[in-house]
Amino acid sequence: MEINLFGVYVAPIVPMMLAAWCVTIGLRGAASRIGLLRRVWHPALFVLAIYVVTLSATVLLAARGGLDVRF
Repeated sequence: MEINLFGVYVAPIVPMMLAAWCVTIGLRGAASRIGLLRRVWHPALFVLAIYVVTLSATVLLAARGGLDVRF
């Protein structure tokens, strides 16, 4: 099931990836403000892991019917 976005068909994972990235940016800012990024071994890998976790949660919510990704 593709999403028709102004005549361009995109996969349903694309809006989920964008939503997960926006959440990750917010979480990264919060982690930086409280000093968490200074305490982890590799901050870039930590941010990547947070992105994967938020993307997985978004996909699972969409699969269970918690999110409607149709436009």
